[in-house]
Amino acid sequence: MSGKNYRDSVKALDLSKAYEPAEAISAVIASAKAKFDETVELHVRLGVDPRQADQQVRGTVVLPNGTGRSVKVLVIAKGEKADIAVKAGADIVGAEEIIAKILNENYLDFDVVITSPDMMGQMGRVAKILGPKGLMPSPKSGTVTPDIEKAIKETKAGKVEYRVDKTAIIHCPIGKKSFGAEKLLENFNVLMEAIVKAKPAAAKGTYVKSVYTASTMGPGVKVNYRV
Repeated sequence: MSGKNYRDSVKALDLSKAYEPAEAISAVIASAKAKFDETVELHVRLGVDPRQADQQVRGTVVLPNGTGRSVKVLVIAKGEKADIAVKAGADIVGAEEIIAKILNENYLDFDVVITSPDMMGQMGRVAKILGPKGLMPSPKSGTVTPDIEKAIKETKAGKVEYRVDKTAIIHCPIGKKSFGAEKLLENFNVLMEAIVKAKPAAAKGTYVKSVYTASTMGPGVKVNYRV
């Protein structure tokens, strides 16, 4: 987006105001003026200390209207589990040979990695490559599972992982501008409910400190979200 478009979008907003969720999403759609179908994102600042193990906030949720993005799924499994993965629509299926390719060729042409529990012993070899990219499978995110078929179908249907970063903020997509306000609001509500339910017992004081939504190239809009 050009500087002028961005400035015009900012002028159309009252930056001192916290908008009701439906109003905020409509404002984001109106401010998304790029020539491509911009992603709409949610940014939630939490009252937690991410350095403390008992204050981590992480989980997954299936957005009712998906994310609007096609997801390339790699499944690392063998035998019957590999056959199930192929039938369930995984884009890439393999075992030791894929692990070796990631290790030796820095192969990263995928968006999500799902694996069966029996392969986790070997996955440690590529943890240093996949971990920093947010691609390392884990039981918490539902990507280490004996139910490979369910994991693939949920991922393809729009399952997203949310996790608090080092600055206590969760950044997560809730769809595309083209979804329209109603579908984006449905996704917003489902994701926020999941984040609220994931509140750690050790978190004290205000849990949801601030909520903003924005398109890829547009300004952030503050949301008045009450728990």
